[in-house]
Amino acid sequence: MTALSRPVQITAAAFFGVALMTACSGTDAGDDGQAGGAGGDGAFPVTIDSALGEAVIPEEPERVVTWGWSAQDVVLALDVVPVAMPRNDYGGDENGVFEWDADKIEELGGEQPTVLSGAHADEPPLEEIVEARPDVILAPNSGLTQEDFDRLQQIAPTVAYPDQPWATTWQEQVDIVGRALGKEDEAAALLEDTQAQVEALAAENPELEGTTFFYAAANEADVLNVYREYDPRVEMLTDLGMEPSASVTDLDTAPDDSFFYQVSYENLQEIETDVLVMYFADEAALEEFTSDPLVAAMPAVQEGRFAPIVGEDFVMASSAPTVLSIPWMLDRYVPELVAASENVE
Repeated sequence: MTALSRPVQITAAAFFGVALMTACSGTDAGDDGQAGGAGGDGAFPVTIDSALGEAVIPEEPERVVTWGWSAQDVVLALDVVPVAMPRNDYGGDENGVFEWDADKIEELGGEQPTVLSGAHADEPPLEEIVEARPDVILAPNSGLTQEDFDRLQQIAPTVAYPDQPWATTWQEQVDIVGRALGKEDEAAALLEDTQAQVEALAAENPELEGTTFFYAAANEADVLNVYREYDPRVEMLTDLGMEPSASVTDLDTAPDDSFFYQVSYENLQEIETDVLVMYFADEAALEEFTSDPLVAAMPAVQEGRFAPIVGEDFVMASSAPTVLSIPWMLDRYVPELVAASENVE
């Protein structure tokens, strides 16, 4: 994930004038938005609190824009096609759309959403979002700054993360998006079904229960990015019965507002864990990592207690798990974890 940069500079009067005029026209008669609609069982208006402020959604939203990680998955799983969603070059197709999202859009028969430019971790493209004429902007797992949030609120009610940026669980996302769309009952059923799939796989693979893990990535030279316990990719493994290694907290030196910290290769031998879990864009990246002598000397690597996640789509599905990506990736993920766990003595 790239570092957050400063919001784009837009003349306030010009931008917000367009924003307000366009947003007000977003629900004119005859404009039904995307296929699926958001009609459901919720009562409006709905107020949703977040770490950056509250969103007051006056009526059932027809035109939904998503930003950040994976909110579009939940919207689609609730049978609503967003009018705009972030581009995902890492793990996405030539249009920047994940396979599981593309499949669901085709299933719903909706129009293809506008794919917003810029990486999901960058500042939101405000002008493009204005052009989408949203009734609501959903960014419950994102890195929005207060300034980003305040600007988006001028376009449409904006739902940010409940606590820390990039730390919203997949379960929380289902609840938040379900309330925002007025589909609370459907969201609850979706959550129950997905949780049952996870629990069933955990029960079928009891060797995972209590196995400790250390989740990291080699995104920079000679350092590991280590993910903290509240990161969604870490919580996915705890849902399967595994436990974060004590080393995750023992080696932590990052400020409280970060979802990861770094460990240099010189200190790799300080990592004590049953299983080392890491992700790689491709086999070449994995080979480059394991060829480093300091990495090759790690006990988890030497003893086959290493579970590499390889392939951009697989990485994204497991890094930002959702009710759409979990069924897509779990049957592939669990065998990797089990194979590594079986080598724990």
